[in-house]
Amino acid sequence: QDGDKVKAVVMFKGREMAYTKLGEDLLNRFIEKIQDVAKVESPIKMEGRYMNIIVVPFKGKTKKTK
Repeated sequence: QDGDKVKAVVMFKGREMAYTKLGEDLLNRFIEKIQDVAKVESPIKMEGRYMNIIVVPFKGKTKKTK
């Protein structure tokens, strides 16, 4: 609502590191679902055991409630 950035993170534990493609598919589905209200600021990237993206809302699409 306030136009804040959102960081979506997929954490891999133990042997899940062998299946990072599943995490990438999950984040791509997330991007598809929010593409009408937000855009990807930072593409999908791996940082150790974490795969993350940063999305930011479009300027006119947020609702301000009082």
